Amino acid sequence: VNIYDLGLIYTIRIDDQSYVDIGMTLTSPNCPVAESLPIEVRNKINTLEGVEHVKVEILWEPPWNPDMMSEAAKLELGFL
Repeated sequence: VNIYDLGLIYTIRIDDQSYVDIGMTLTSPNCPVAESLPIEVRNKINTLEGVEHVKVEILWEPPWNPDMMSEAAKLELGFL
């Protein structure tokens, strides 16, 4: 399941200057990938054509909960 379907991506802003701003969360502040996941997201977006700068910000409001997952993610992870 990808992080978008998990409901971890809150905002995506792209300006006309090839600047991408991502607001995302984690399942909890103690998430084991808290340090590495934002870096992985930034690095992956940086590989896209036309992207010159990426900012990834971790947001804790609203707190993540399983209701934020897509139906497909809930089904795949056994929540349905």
